[in-house]
Amino acid sequence: MNKLKLALVIIFILVGIAGFIYLNESAMVVRVLSVLIGLILAAITARFTTQGQDFFVFCRESIEETKKVVWPNRKETLQTSGVVFAFVIAMALFLWLIDAALMSLVKLMMNQDA
Repeated sequence: MNKLKLALVIIFILVGIAGFIYLNESAMVVRVLSVLIGLILAAITARFTTQGQDFFVFCRESIEETKKVVWPNRKETLQTSGVVFAFVIAMALFLWLIDAALMSLVKLMMNQDA
């Protein structure tokens, strides 16, 4: 029975896509709605498969875990962003200096005027 439901999921998706292609003379809203209806029907059907139930349990547990996370406050976020920004600027200057030094060295080795 599970395989039949999964086949039905694939059929709903394909029918939604076929509707999008078949309705090429219709308004874009109608075409997009055909795909959305196909995807919604596929999701509802997939919900009742073994894999779908496992997926929804996983989603529920993921939401519970994100509620347990201690998110940084505004001050911590700004401080961390400032440190990252300063490090990026420092690395850019460092790489620019290395590039300029290597370019001068190559020009010197090639006997070109620096």
